[in-house]
Amino acid sequence: MDLFSQNLFEVQLKDSRPLAVKMRPRTLEEYIGQEEIIGRGKFLRRMIEADNIPSIILYGPPGTGKTTLAHIIAQTTGSHFEKLNAVAAGTADIRKVVDSAKERLRLHQRRTILFVDEIHRFNKGQQDVLLPYVENGTIILIGATTENPYFEVNSPLLSRMRVIRLKRLDEQGIIRIVEQALTDRERGLGQAGITCSEETLLKIAALAGGDARTALNIIEQAAAMLEPSQSSIVTPEIVEIVAGEKLQAYDKKGDNHYDVVSAFIKSMRGSDPDAALHYLARMLEAGEDVKFIARRLVICASEDIGNADPQALVVAMAAAQAVQFIGMPEGRIPLAQAVVYLACSPKSNAAYMAIDQAIEDVRRMDYGAIPPHLCDAHYRGARELGSGKGYLYPHDFSEGFVAQQYMPDKLRQRSYYHPTRNGFETKFAERLEHIKAQNGNKK
Repeated sequence: MDLFSQNLFEVQLKDSRPLAVKMRPRTLEEYIGQEEIIGRGKFLRRMIEADNIPSIILYGPPGTGKTTLAHIIAQTTGSHFEKLNAVAAGTADIRKVVDSAKERLRLHQRRTILFVDEIHRFNKGQQDVLLPYVENGTIILIGATTENPYFEVNSPLLSRMRVIRLKRLDEQGIIRIVEQALTDRERGLGQAGITCSEETLLKIAALAGGDARTALNIIEQAAAMLEPSQSSIVTPEIVEIVAGEKLQAYDKKGDNHYDVVSAFIKSMRGSDPDAALHYLARMLEAGEDVKFIARRLVICASEDIGNADPQALVVAMAAAQAVQFIGMPEGRIPLAQAVVYLACSPKSNAAYMAIDQAIEDVRRMDYGAIPPHLCDAHYRGARELGSGKGYLYPHDFSEGFVAQQYMPDKLRQRSYYHPTRNGFETKFAERLEHIKAQNGNKK
């Protein structure tokens, strides 16, 4: 890096705004990513270009361009633009914006776009204040949130808005954004002559985890670490020093939490031990409660494996007890052992489906009386009432069962448990077929 470039770089550094702010896209052409929603011909792009924006919620992880998109809408449309942050704004601030919007619409026939950042932070009362003005068109509301709006935004307000989901940027999108910052001579680091190898760019993309703001922060801090007399190349080693350990994008109360847990369970159910271990690692690194994880294992053992491998429930319960007994970090080992066992086990949800169907019948059907021969006959006078009369004790018969009716009369033809041909449950299926052949129609 020569002296001239170094001086220019120092001038740029004196601008206190972060690189992520200086490099914020100003037009749709500069905006990188989210082609599914703002690509040419897509709904939102057409609405922006036609200056006919409906009320929308921009929902997605940090660094995916929600606020940037709102700024582009403000600069592109002819509407007046107001911004509130839900953390700091109160009901009085909302009413002030609404009153100005009414006046602007009455005097100048000009619409007002109200952008509310972190809209999930508004309580029910604050959201209710917005409702009538969104409904009658006094304001066009654009909300930005990292939380699932279907959980966090009131249904009446949500029903009057369109939810636009933004996804994490892919690796190539992050690399393009970093390269843009390195070459932009007006707002970026272009005049400093800083370069990155492909390996460094891939490292930044991996550490950013789909977050453009994080990626720009990394390259900005890495550039600041370069010595004037040394190379102007940002190396992977410098990036690792700046970034440290990758932060886990995981909020134990947020939507991402539920997505990771869902993927964890579905990976075990789908017999993919590698994927299941990956999601287990994500939860452990994010500080998830190990008791919560252990409960998921116990549920999976019964719901998804069941009698295809009855030992799975024993393994899951043992892991749950072990992790509480030895604590972390060693607790990761029995958890991993159980996860691998459950993922590799044969699967059956027959018992789970059976109990749900039985409960449904109990709730909605007249199931009638218990057959008299099954009723309790151990109290004085029971025999006189007919209780237990005619009951056949299965252990008195050679195969340990005997043909007799167990279901109430009204449910004699109902069948709940349908064993699969997976794992140990095959033996259940064979035995039940033999019993049914012996019993005939008696249940």
